[in-house]
Parts: sequence; C-alpha cells; structure tokens
Amino acid sequence: MLSIIVPIYNEEGNLRQLQQEIFAVLDSRDVPFEVIFIDDGSSDGSAEILRQLAGEDQRVKVVQFRRNFGQTAALMAGIKHARGDILIPMDGDLQNDPQDIPRLLEKLEEGYDVVSGWRRSRQDKTISRVLPSMLANRLISLISGVTLHDYGCTLKAYRSDVLKDVKLYGEMHRFIPIYSSWYGGRVCEIAVNHRPRIHGTSKYGWKRTFKVILDLMVVQFLSKYDTKPIYVFGAVGLFIFVAAVISGSTAIGLRLFAGISFISTPLPLLTALCLILSIVTILMGLLAELLVRIYYESSERPTYLIREEINLDNDNSADAGGAGRP
Repeated sequence: MLSIIVPIYNEEGNLRQLQQEIFAVLDSRDVPFEVIFIDDGSSDGSAEILRQLAGEDQRVKVVQFRRNFGQTAALMAGIKHARGDILIPMDGDLQNDPQDIPRLLEKLEEGYDVVSGWRRSRQDKTISRVLPSMLANRLISLISGVTLHDYGCTLKAYRSDVLKDVKLYGEMHRFIPIYSSWYGGRVCEIAVNHRPRIHGTSKYGWKRTFKVILDLMVVQFLSKYDTKPIYVFGAVGLFIFVAAVISGSTAIGLRLFAGISFISTPLPLLTALCLILSIVTILMGLLAELLVRIYYESSERPTYLIREEINLDNDNSADAGGAGRP
C-alpha cells in the first residue's frame, strides 16, 4: 500500500486541485493508496475543504492539529497514521508535481530505501528562497557526509521500515535521508519538477536556514555521541583543563623569573575559572552517561539496528520443541 502524506497550512486554494492531481496519477496504477492531509492549525478555510474531500472519498484521511506545530510535527503525525509500506510526503502548495510519484516508485524498486527529490529548476524567489536553500544544502552535505543537492524538497519516497524508529523535532524532517544513510540505508536522488506557486504565500525564508544549522548540530551530536556523551563533554573538559595548566604555569613562570606578582595579571583568575569549568564539564558528561543508560535500560531499546535475521526463528522453535534433531 502507498501512503501520500501532505502537511497543510493555509492552502485552501490548492487543496482540491492537489487531491484531483494525486488521484489522477495513482488511479492509473493498480496499487491501493491513501492520501493523509495533516492540517497544521490552518486559519483559513482549509479545514472545511478537507472535510469535504474526506466525505467524498474514503481514501482521503485528515489529521487536524489544534494549533500550528510546524512541518516536522505534521510529517511525524502523518508517518504515525500511515498504513502503507511506502510513504511519500509532498507539499500542499502544488509546487510538487504528483506526476513525479511513479518515477520515485520506480527508483525504489531498484533497491533503494530513500529516494529524494531534487528541484533542479526551482520556481522560487532567488534571494529569499533559492540562495538560503543552496547554502544550507552545501553546509548539510559538508557536515553530514551525505551528498544531496536538495534536502529541503519535501517530495521523497521512503520505505516504511526506514521511518519506524525515527523521532524528529524542530526542522529535522529534512534530515531523514541522513539518518537512513548513517544507519545503512540506501539513498539516491532524482530530479523532479518544481512548479511556481499559484495560490497562497510561502512560509519560508532566511530565518529557517539558521534553524536548520542548529538542528544539524543536534543531529550530528546524536548520531555520533548519543550513547557516549562523555566523549564530547570529556574532550571539552580536558581542553579547558589544559588551558588552566598553561595559564597557571605562565603565572608561576612570570612570578619566578620576571618578578611579576600574581595580582598583577589576570592569569590566576583565569586558571581558577578554567579548573572549575573543566570539572563541571566532565561531571556533566558523567551525568549524561547515567541518563543515557537509564533511557536505554528503562525503554529496553537496543543500541544497534538489525537489517535482516536469517533462520533465527526456526532455530528458536526447533530448540523449544526439540524438532528437527536426529
């Protein structure tokens, strides 16, 4: 089954046409599907139009938020309610072209876990949309080690098992291909059509670029040090401790060889401050280690991910029942 996930925020002028285009594309393919609209606290007439669409066809599903929580929260709600083996999120502003959905599915059939859309010819304002996106994409690729041209394109195709344990916050929905790649998923990218906006106004701009950078720092930290935070806090603490040693040694050297009093320089104060900071930082690392252990042990969540198991169920059943032995 195929699940199309569409976050909506004040898109009353686009909804009916979008639903008609999606259905026209998918009805021509012999595959069951559902279209899940997530109304992210719209203040226009989007909610009423969605009710009408859901009443006309049971394949239209609607999740309505009490207020605006953001695109990431809307996508997570769509993922949670989706029943399909393949999930395809897309924007509700008609800029993503439903005609690209079959091309995404064909690429998935080649063995990929994630197929990311690339808006090669973007129909947006250069200064407020294209340029910030270009800078953010290059920075994300540089830091993450996963090279994609367009992380911000909502139109993507995912196998549902890739998203099973993903928990996203802030603006982190664009980092799902990175998560998948880091955990052994196969990711590729194809160029998709991008259409100019006809109705409504854009909700993005330069401010989102800074949010993405901060979220990327969180992703990078969680991907490498979520089970060993002491490596980060300990390294910072040791660096500050070395600074304290250098500062203190310099103060002592000036006192012994140059006759400069301790109270004549800020070095003793700097040494004491660095010592305190190094101790506090290392203690924070130890506290973080305790919290990580409490989290994993209380939730019984493993610290590893398994792609496939072969013959394990058969072996267990054979041992339990004694069958299959000579």
